[in-house]
Amino acid sequence: MRVLISGAGGLIGTELIRQLKDLGHEPIALVRRKATSENEISWNPGSEPLDPAVMESIDAVVNLGGATTGRIPWTKSYMKTLINSRLDTTKTLVDAINASKNQPQVLISGSASGIYGDRGDEVLTEESGKGEGFLSDLAFDWETAAAKANTRVVLVRTTLVMSKKLGALGRLIPLIKLGIGGPLGSGKQWWAWISLEDEARAIIHLINNQQAEGAYNLTAPEPATCKQLISVLGKALHRPTFFRVPAWVMRLLIGVAADELLLCSQKMTADKLLATGFEFSHPTLEKSVDYVVS
Repeated sequence: MRVLISGAGGLIGTELIRQLKDLGHEPIALVRRKATSENEISWNPGSEPLDPAVMESIDAVVNLGGATTGRIPWTKSYMKTLINSRLDTTKTLVDAINASKNQPQVLISGSASGIYGDRGDEVLTEESGKGEGFLSDLAFDWETAAAKANTRVVLVRTTLVMSKKLGALGRLIPLIKLGIGGPLGSGKQWWAWISLEDEARAIIHLINNQQAEGAYNLTAPEPATCKQLISVLGKALHRPTFFRVPAWVMRLLIGVAADELLLCSQKMTADKLLATGFEFSHPTLEKSVDYVVS
C-alpha cells in the first residue's frame, strides 16, 4: 500500500511509518517545507489546496496533523492554533480526496478521548456521545470535518500514549525518577491509555479491515485510574509515588488544561476495536509500563 500521512513527524506518525516500512508498505509524508525525497509531498494546509492528483496513487490516508495539546498553558491564541491546525489539515485532505478521480480506499482521521469530556466512572463506548469542554468541542468538529470525505472514514479516538520516547509522560516520569511524583488531584480519575506500538498497529489494522468504519476508541482493554498508572510506573522505576499534586495547584500552574487533560475522568472501552479481531501487544498496564521503561 501507498499510505499518505499528515503529522508524519510526530510521535505516532514516526512509529506508524516504521511499522509500515517493516510490513513492506510505502509511507508518504506530507511536509510543510520543500520535499526532499520521493517519499515526501510538500503542502500548506489552510493556505493552499492540495493537488487532487496526489490522491490518484494513494491507497490510504492517515490524518494525524495538529498542534500538540501538551504545550501548556493554553493561551487564547494557542487554543486557536489547536483548532485551526486540526480543522485546516482535515479540510485540505478531505477536499483533495473528494476532488480526485481515483479516491483512496480509506481515510483514517485523528480524534481524541477528549470528545467525551469529564465522565466520572461511566464506561465510555463509541456510542456514549459528546461531552462538554474545549477538547470535546474540538474533537467533535474534527470528526465532523473528516466525515465529509467521500470514502470509508475511520475516526481514531486516541488517548494517553505510553511511549519509550515519553510523549505525554514526558513531564511525569522525570518527577517519578526523582522520587517526587504522585497522583494528580484525587488520583481517582480514569486515564485511558495505549502503548505507542499498539496505537500504530491499530491504525494499520483499521486500514486493512474494510468493514471498519466510524469512531473507534484506541485504548487498551485494561482500565486504570491516574493513581494506579502512576503507582505501576513508580514500581517499575523503583521510586515512591506518594507526593500527591492537589488539583488547585495544577489549575494555578497550567489553567484550563489541568481539567481538560489531567483531572478529567474517561473510562473508555476497547470492545469495538477488539470485535474487529485486533490483538494488543500490551493489553495490561504492567506490560505497557515494562515496554516504556525497558
